[in-house]
Amino acid sequence: MPEATSKRITGIGSALVDVLINETDQFLQDLGKTKGGMTLVQDNAIESILSQTAQTPIIVPGGAACNTIIGVGNLGGDARFIGRRGNDAYGKKFESQIISCHVEPQLSISPASPTGKVLSVITPDAQRSMFTFLGASTELAPASITPALFKDTAISVIEGYLLFNPDLMMASIRAAKEAGSLIALDLASFEVVNASKTILQDIVKEYVDILIANEDEAKAYTGFTDEMSAMEVLSQDVIYAVLKVGKRGSFVSFMNKITRIDPVVGKEPMDTTGAGDLWAAGFLFGIANGFSIEKSGQLGSACGYEVCQVMGAQIPETTWQKIRALI
Repeated sequence: MPEATSKRITGIGSALVDVLINETDQFLQDLGKTKGGMTLVQDNAIESILSQTAQTPIIVPGGAACNTIIGVGNLGGDARFIGRRGNDAYGKKFESQIISCHVEPQLSISPASPTGKVLSVITPDAQRSMFTFLGASTELAPASITPALFKDTAISVIEGYLLFNPDLMMASIRAAKEAGSLIALDLASFEVVNASKTILQDIVKEYVDILIANEDEAKAYTGFTDEMSAMEVLSQDVIYAVLKVGKRGSFVSFMNKITRIDPVVGKEPMDTTGAGDLWAAGFLFGIANGFSIEKSGQLGSACGYEVCQVMGAQIPETTWQKIRALI
Protein backbone atom coordinates (compact mmCIF):
# COMPACT_ATOMS: atom_id res chain seq x y z
CA MET A 1 0.00 0.00 0.00
CA PRO A 2 1.18 3.58 -0.55
CA GLU A 3 2.13 5.52 2.54
CA ALA A 4 -0.80 7.25 4.24
CA THR A 5 0.79 10.60 3.44
CA SER A 6 1.22 9.83 -0.27
CA LYS A 7 -0.48 12.32 -2.59
CA ARG A 8 1.33 11.21 -5.74
CA ILE A 9 -0.65 10.84 -8.95
CA THR A 10 0.97 8.59 -11.55
CA GLY A 11 -0.25 8.44 -15.12
CA ILE A 12 0.41 5.78 -17.73
CA GLY A 13 -0.43 6.17 -21.38
CA SER A 14 0.73 7.26 -24.78
CA ALA A 15 3.60 9.74 -24.95
CA LEU A 16 2.36 11.81 -27.87
CA VAL A 17 3.02 15.18 -29.45
CA ASP A 18 -0.07 17.26 -30.30
CA VAL A 19 -0.23 18.89 -33.73
CA LEU A 20 -3.11 21.40 -33.87
CA ILE A 21 -4.78 23.18 -36.78
CA ASN A 22 -7.89 25.33 -37.08
CA GLU A 23 -10.11 24.26 -39.99
CA THR A 24 -13.69 24.31 -41.26
CA ASP A 25 -16.45 21.73 -40.96
CA GLN A 26 -16.15 21.27 -44.73
CA PHE A 27 -12.48 20.35 -44.35
CA LEU A 28 -13.50 17.49 -42.05
CA GLN A 29 -16.28 16.40 -44.38
CA ASP A 30 -13.85 16.29 -47.29
CA LEU A 31 -11.67 13.98 -45.20
CA GLY A 32 -14.68 11.73 -44.54
CA LYS A 33 -14.30 12.25 -40.79
CA THR A 34 -17.26 12.47 -38.41
CA LYS A 35 -16.72 15.40 -36.06
CA GLY A 36 -15.32 14.51 -32.66
CA GLY A 37 -13.62 11.42 -31.34
CA MET A 38 -10.37 9.80 -32.41
CA THR A 39 -9.24 7.81 -35.46
CA LEU A 40 -6.05 5.74 -35.57
CA VAL A 41 -3.92 6.47 -38.65
CA GLN A 42 -0.39 6.01 -39.99
CA ASP A 43 2.18 8.80 -39.81
CA ASN A 44 1.91 9.44 -43.56
CA ALA A 45 -1.85 10.05 -43.20
CA ILE A 46 -1.16 12.91 -40.79
CA GLU A 47 1.36 14.36 -43.24
CA SER A 48 -1.22 14.04 -46.02
CA ILE A 49 -3.86 15.92 -44.03
CA LEU A 50 -1.36 18.65 -43.14
CA SER A 51 -0.54 19.03 -46.83
CA GLN A 52 -4.20 19.87 -47.49
CA THR A 53 -4.42 22.81 -45.08
CA ALA A 54 -3.05 26.31 -45.41
CA GLN A 55 -2.93 26.63 -41.62
CA THR A 56 0.36 26.61 -39.72
CA PRO A 57 0.18 23.88 -37.06
CA ILE A 58 0.88 24.44 -33.37
CA ILE A 59 3.02 21.66 -31.88
CA VAL A 60 2.90 20.90 -28.13
CA PRO A 61 3.27 17.82 -25.88
CA GLY A 62 0.10 15.76 -25.50
CA GLY A 63 -1.50 12.41 -24.80
CA ALA A 64 -4.55 12.11 -22.57
CA ALA A 65 -2.98 10.76 -19.38
CA CYS A 66 0.07 12.96 -19.86
CA ASN A 67 -2.09 16.08 -20.18
CA THR A 68 -3.69 15.17 -16.86
CA ILE A 69 -0.36 14.52 -15.15
CA ILE A 70 1.14 17.77 -16.49
CA GLY A 71 -1.88 19.51 -14.97
CA VAL A 72 -1.24 17.83 -11.62
CA GLY A 73 2.41 18.91 -11.74
CA ASN A 74 1.49 22.50 -12.57
CA LEU A 75 -0.98 22.55 -9.69
CA GLY A 76 1.91 21.73 -7.37
CA GLY A 77 1.15 18.03 -7.05
CA ASP A 78 3.53 15.07 -6.89
CA ALA A 79 3.27 13.85 -10.48
CA ARG A 80 4.81 10.99 -12.48
CA PHE A 81 4.26 9.82 -16.07
CA ILE A 82 5.02 6.38 -17.54
CA GLY A 83 5.31 6.03 -21.31
CA ARG A 84 7.57 5.37 -24.31
CA ARG A 85 8.95 7.88 -26.79
CA GLY A 86 11.10 7.83 -29.88
CA ASN A 87 14.77 8.76 -29.94
CA ASP A 88 14.04 11.86 -32.01
CA ALA A 89 13.59 15.60 -31.68
CA TYR A 90 9.87 15.24 -30.93
CA GLY A 91 10.59 12.77 -28.15
CA LYS A 92 13.34 14.83 -26.56
CA LYS A 93 11.10 17.90 -26.63
CA PHE A 94 8.29 15.89 -25.07
CA GLU A 95 10.49 14.77 -22.16
CA SER A 96 12.02 18.19 -21.48
CA GLN A 97 8.58 19.78 -21.56
CA ILE A 98 7.03 17.47 -18.97
CA ILE A 99 10.05 17.92 -16.69
CA SER A 100 9.55 21.69 -16.92
CA CYS A 101 5.96 21.08 -15.74
CA HIS A 102 7.22 19.35 -12.56
CA VAL A 103 6.49 15.82 -13.76
CA GLU A 104 8.87 12.94 -13.03
CA PRO A 105 9.37 11.08 -16.35
CA GLN A 106 9.48 7.30 -16.45
CA LEU A 107 10.02 7.05 -20.20
CA SER A 108 11.56 4.17 -22.10
CA ILE A 109 13.05 5.08 -25.48
CA SER A 110 12.52 3.29 -28.77
CA PRO A 111 15.71 3.09 -30.83
CA ALA A 112 13.88 2.99 -34.16
CA SER A 113 10.22 4.08 -34.01
CA PRO A 114 9.30 7.78 -34.12
CA THR A 115 7.51 9.50 -31.26
CA GLY A 116 3.75 9.27 -31.63
CA LYS A 117 1.66 12.26 -32.59
CA VAL A 118 -1.97 13.39 -32.65
CA LEU A 119 -3.32 15.74 -35.29
CA SER A 120 -6.29 17.66 -33.88
CA VAL A 121 -8.48 19.47 -36.39
CA ILE A 122 -10.29 22.23 -34.48
CA THR A 123 -13.51 23.49 -36.05
CA PRO A 124 -15.10 26.93 -35.45
CA ASP A 125 -17.30 25.51 -32.66
CA ALA A 126 -14.03 24.66 -30.79
CA GLN A 127 -14.60 20.91 -31.14
CA ARG A 128 -11.57 18.80 -31.98
CA SER A 129 -11.40 15.75 -34.19
CA MET A 130 -8.29 13.66 -33.67
CA PHE A 131 -6.12 11.61 -36.01
CA THR A 132 -3.65 9.56 -33.97
CA PHE A 133 -0.36 7.90 -34.95
CA LEU A 134 0.79 6.02 -31.87
CA GLY A 135 4.37 5.40 -33.02
CA ALA A 136 6.80 4.42 -30.27
CA SER A 137 4.08 4.63 -27.63
CA THR A 138 2.70 1.25 -28.80
CA GLU A 139 5.98 -0.42 -27.86
CA LEU A 140 5.47 0.06 -24.14
CA ALA A 141 5.79 -3.62 -23.20
CA PRO A 142 3.35 -5.13 -20.68
CA ALA A 143 6.23 -7.08 -19.09
CA SER A 144 8.01 -3.80 -18.31
CA ILE A 145 5.11 -2.45 -16.23
CA THR A 146 5.91 -3.31 -12.63
CA PRO A 147 4.47 -2.21 -9.27
CA ALA A 148 7.72 -0.30 -8.64
CA LEU A 149 6.69 2.22 -11.31
CA PHE A 150 3.64 3.05 -9.15
CA LYS A 151 5.51 3.19 -5.83
CA ASP A 152 3.91 5.49 -3.24
CA THR A 153 1.11 6.42 -5.64
CA ALA A 154 -2.26 7.49 -4.25
CA ILE A 155 -4.10 7.55 -7.60
CA SER A 156 -3.05 5.97 -10.89
CA VAL A 157 -4.50 7.54 -14.02
CA ILE A 158 -4.90 4.77 -16.60
CA GLU A 159 -5.46 6.18 -20.06
CA GLY A 160 -8.62 4.82 -21.67
CA TYR A 161 -6.84 4.51 -25.01
CA LEU A 162 -4.83 1.62 -23.51
CA LEU A 163 -7.98 -0.44 -24.04
CA PHE A 164 -6.78 -0.76 -27.64
CA ASN A 165 -3.91 -2.82 -26.14
CA PRO A 166 -5.67 -5.10 -23.63
CA ASP A 167 -2.45 -6.77 -22.43
CA LEU A 168 -0.89 -3.41 -21.59
CA MET A 169 -4.12 -2.21 -19.99
CA MET A 170 -4.28 -5.25 -17.72
CA ALA A 171 -0.56 -5.09 -16.85
CA SER A 172 -0.94 -1.42 -15.92
CA ILE A 173 -4.02 -1.89 -13.77
CA ARG A 174 -2.64 -4.94 -11.97
CA ALA A 175 0.73 -3.29 -11.27
CA ALA A 176 -0.95 -0.16 -9.93
CA LYS A 177 -3.32 -2.19 -7.78
CA GLU A 178 -0.45 -4.28 -6.41
CA ALA A 179 1.29 -1.04 -5.44
CA GLY A 180 -1.83 -0.12 -3.44
CA SER A 181 -3.07 2.69 -5.66
CA LEU A 182 -6.60 3.74 -6.47
CA ILE A 183 -7.35 3.33 -10.19
CA ALA A 184 -8.80 6.24 -12.18
CA LEU A 185 -10.00 5.39 -15.70
CA ASP A 186 -11.06 8.08 -18.16
CA LEU A 187 -13.13 6.49 -20.94
CA ALA A 188 -11.21 8.56 -23.52
CA SER A 189 -13.65 8.58 -26.46
CA PHE A 190 -16.90 6.98 -27.55
CA GLU A 191 -14.96 5.01 -30.19
CA VAL A 192 -12.82 3.48 -27.44
CA VAL A 193 -15.93 2.48 -25.48
CA ASN A 194 -17.66 0.99 -28.51
CA ALA A 195 -14.56 -0.99 -29.50
CA SER A 196 -13.89 -2.30 -25.98
CA LYS A 197 -17.29 -3.28 -24.60
CA THR A 198 -16.39 -6.95 -24.28
CA ILE A 199 -13.71 -6.23 -21.66
CA LEU A 200 -14.46 -2.73 -20.40
CA GLN A 201 -17.31 -3.52 -18.02
CA ASP A 202 -15.38 -6.37 -16.41
CA ILE A 203 -12.34 -4.13 -15.94
CA VAL A 204 -14.45 -1.41 -14.32
CA LYS A 205 -16.20 -3.86 -12.03
CA GLU A 206 -13.03 -5.58 -10.84
CA TYR A 207 -10.40 -2.83 -10.78
CA VAL A 208 -11.61 0.75 -11.27
CA ASP A 209 -12.20 3.11 -8.33
CA ILE A 210 -12.72 6.40 -10.21
CA LEU A 211 -14.59 6.33 -13.54
CA ILE A 212 -14.66 9.48 -15.67
CA ALA A 213 -16.80 10.00 -18.79
CA ASN A 214 -18.18 12.76 -20.97
CA GLU A 215 -21.69 12.64 -22.44
CA ASP A 216 -20.77 10.73 -25.61
CA GLU A 217 -18.68 8.20 -23.68
CA ALA A 218 -21.39 7.78 -21.04
CA LYS A 219 -24.01 7.14 -23.71
CA ALA A 220 -21.78 4.52 -25.35
CA TYR A 221 -21.06 2.87 -21.97
CA THR A 222 -24.50 3.03 -20.35
CA GLY A 223 -26.91 3.31 -23.28
CA PHE A 224 -28.53 6.36 -21.63
CA THR A 225 -28.58 10.03 -22.65
CA ASP A 226 -30.48 11.02 -19.49
CA GLU A 227 -27.91 12.29 -16.98
CA MET A 228 -29.29 10.63 -13.86
CA SER A 229 -29.82 7.28 -15.58
CA ALA A 230 -26.27 7.42 -16.95
CA MET A 231 -24.89 8.34 -13.51
CA GLU A 232 -26.68 5.39 -11.93
CA VAL A 233 -24.92 2.98 -14.29
CA LEU A 234 -21.54 4.73 -14.14
CA SER A 235 -21.50 4.63 -10.33
CA GLN A 236 -22.51 0.98 -9.90
CA ASP A 237 -19.08 -0.57 -9.36
CA VAL A 238 -16.81 2.35 -8.41
CA ILE A 239 -16.10 4.72 -5.51
CA TYR A 240 -16.28 7.89 -7.61
CA ALA A 241 -18.14 8.32 -10.90
CA VAL A 242 -17.85 11.48 -12.98
CA LEU A 243 -20.06 12.66 -15.84
CA LYS A 244 -18.82 15.78 -17.62
CA VAL A 245 -21.54 17.65 -19.49
CA GLY A 246 -19.53 20.41 -21.18
CA LYS A 247 -20.75 23.95 -20.67
CA ARG A 248 -23.33 22.69 -18.17
CA GLY A 249 -20.66 21.51 -15.74
CA SER A 250 -20.36 18.01 -14.34
CA PHE A 251 -21.78 15.47 -11.91
CA VAL A 252 -19.84 13.46 -9.33
CA SER A 253 -21.20 10.42 -7.53
CA PHE A 254 -19.64 9.42 -4.20
CA MET A 255 -21.14 7.34 -1.39
CA ASN A 256 -24.53 7.16 -3.11
CA LYS A 257 -24.71 10.96 -3.34
CA ILE A 258 -24.59 12.88 -6.62
CA THR A 259 -23.06 16.35 -6.48
CA ARG A 260 -23.55 18.81 -9.32
CA ILE A 261 -20.45 20.85 -10.12
CA ASP A 262 -21.05 24.21 -11.76
CA PRO A 263 -18.95 25.15 -14.78
CA VAL A 264 -16.68 28.18 -14.83
CA VAL A 265 -18.32 30.66 -17.17
CA GLY A 266 -16.81 33.53 -19.12
CA LYS A 267 -15.28 33.60 -22.56
CA GLU A 268 -16.27 31.25 -25.34
CA PRO A 269 -13.79 28.40 -25.84
CA MET A 270 -11.00 28.79 -28.37
CA ASP A 271 -10.17 25.06 -28.46
CA THR A 272 -11.50 22.16 -26.37
CA THR A 273 -8.32 20.07 -26.74
CA GLY A 274 -7.42 18.70 -23.30
CA ALA A 275 -10.53 20.04 -21.58
CA GLY A 276 -11.48 16.68 -20.11
CA ASP A 277 -7.86 15.80 -19.30
CA LEU A 278 -7.33 19.04 -17.40
CA TRP A 279 -10.69 18.72 -15.64
CA ALA A 280 -9.43 15.34 -14.41
CA ALA A 281 -6.16 16.93 -13.27
CA GLY A 282 -7.94 19.39 -11.00
CA PHE A 283 -10.44 16.86 -9.68
CA LEU A 284 -7.91 14.11 -8.97
CA PHE A 285 -5.46 16.56 -7.40
CA GLY A 286 -8.27 17.57 -5.05
CA ILE A 287 -9.19 13.98 -4.18
CA ALA A 288 -5.53 13.03 -3.58
CA ASN A 289 -5.15 16.02 -1.26
CA GLY A 290 -8.30 15.30 0.74
CA PHE A 291 -10.43 18.15 -0.62
CA SER A 292 -14.22 17.91 -0.63
CA ILE A 293 -16.07 16.70 -3.71
CA GLU A 294 -17.27 20.26 -4.29
CA LYS A 295 -13.80 21.82 -4.06
CA SER A 296 -12.22 19.07 -6.15
CA GLY A 297 -14.89 19.52 -8.81
CA GLN A 298 -14.52 23.30 -8.78
CA LEU A 299 -10.78 22.95 -9.27
CA GLY A 300 -11.48 20.60 -12.17
CA SER A 301 -13.90 23.11 -13.70
CA ALA A 302 -11.32 25.89 -13.41
CA CYS A 303 -8.63 23.81 -15.13
CA GLY A 304 -11.05 22.67 -17.84
CA TYR A 305 -12.22 26.22 -18.51
CA GLU A 306 -8.75 27.73 -18.70
CA VAL A 307 -7.36 25.13 -21.11
CA CYS A 308 -10.20 25.99 -23.49
CA GLN A 309 -8.86 29.55 -23.69
CA VAL A 310 -5.63 28.44 -25.41
CA MET A 311 -4.69 26.33 -28.41
CA GLY A 312 -3.64 22.89 -27.22
CA ALA A 313 -3.52 21.49 -23.71
CA GLN A 314 -0.73 23.67 -22.29
CA ILE A 315 -2.04 26.34 -19.89
CA PRO A 316 0.43 29.25 -19.48
CA GLU A 317 2.15 29.73 -16.12
CA THR A 318 0.43 33.06 -15.43
CA THR A 319 -2.91 31.26 -15.62
CA TRP A 320 -1.65 28.40 -13.43
CA GLN A 321 -0.82 31.00 -10.79
CA LYS A 322 -4.45 32.10 -10.87
CA ILE A 323 -5.70 28.51 -10.62
CA ARG A 324 -3.32 27.67 -7.75
CA ALA A 325 -4.76 30.61 -5.83
CA LEU A 326 -8.03 28.63 -5.63
CA ILE A 327 -6.40 25.76 -3.71
